[in-house]
Amino acid sequence: MDLVYWLLLLKAPHLGVRTFYKALRHFESPQQVFTSSYADRVDSGLFRKQTLEYLTKADESLVQADMDWAKADDCHILTLIDADYPAQLNSIADPPPLLYVRGDVACLSAHQLAIVGSRNPSTGGQQNAHEFAYQLAKLGLVITSGMAGGIDAQAHIGALEASAKTIAVCGTGLDRIYPAKHKSLAHQISMQGALVSEFFIGTAPIAGNFPRRNRIISGLSLGTLVVEASIKSGTMITAKLAAEQGKEVFAMPSSIHNPLAEGCHELIKQGAKLTSSIEDIINELPQGLLADMPSLKINQSTKEMDKIGLNVLKCLSYEALTVDQLVEKTKLSPQIVAQELLLLELNNRIEKTSSQGYILIK
Repeated sequence: MDLVYWLLLLKAPHLGVRTFYKALRHFESPQQVFTSSYADRVDSGLFRKQTLEYLTKADESLVQADMDWAKADDCHILTLIDADYPAQLNSIADPPPLLYVRGDVACLSAHQLAIVGSRNPSTGGQQNAHEFAYQLAKLGLVITSGMAGGIDAQAHIGALEASAKTIAVCGTGLDRIYPAKHKSLAHQISMQGALVSEFFIGTAPIAGNFPRRNRIISGLSLGTLVVEASIKSGTMITAKLAAEQGKEVFAMPSSIHNPLAEGCHELIKQGAKLTSSIEDIINELPQGLLADMPSLKINQSTKEMDKIGLNVLKCLSYEALTVDQLVEKTKLSPQIVAQELLLLELNNRIEKTSSQGYILIK
């Protein structure tokens, strides 16, 4: 199977993405790298001694965990030449040769906007991330982020509450959830959108992998909205990568006394679009997008929560209610009530009690 050779070549020691692509151009396919003679591999001048030794001895057992993971119905490994590999990402200078996807592969090729920011945002920053994600998702854009705490999480939750697609680009293997507290959020994203990673199954959360994955967040998207960020942060790396990729960069202004506004103000000085409404974003998107997505016509009603979610929230109080009690009060199905409760819980509006009831957070 050709995928095996892609995996085996990427696992080679001292072989990064750039060398991978050089090998691909020289040998035409990963399989050819392994089936060619040792002398041909040496003559190519591409590989170090350790890499050459690996290429001689490598076998399928080294990637069995990845192949086994991909056997699940909602798990996919895309190579750069697959038809489902997203064209937006393929157009950047260093696209990942492989993408691990859990969930809806098709949404990777949909029109996306990245929303990123601080892991420790202000209350206003969290509200802005949630509100912008909700409104833009309602208008048809897929919201892409990194599933970190703070702004990222609120962006995903806003899209989920809009009953829309959202994509989380992970800095670990997709058999792991980081941060661990986002296990429920990750599950919901995989059910309603997709989890994406370039890292092998079993890859732990290593600090250096998170800046690297940021090029995928910006690369998948038409533009990147920075909600709050300090000057020295991963968010600023994402914004820089977006600009280098020729993508739009949007930044929200704030008080000059807010240290989390320093990054946004610096980006605005550098030419990022000052953003205070979703119209500021839509007006900068590529021409023709409105024709492709009629739903991008501004609809002020998207500022309100879905009626279903609002009905569930109205029925809750500071006294615990069970799912069955809420089903009776709302006249909704248990499945819908459970889904809305999960979203409200992820958004820190309610909490589950030990008696399997739900209460409002004071």
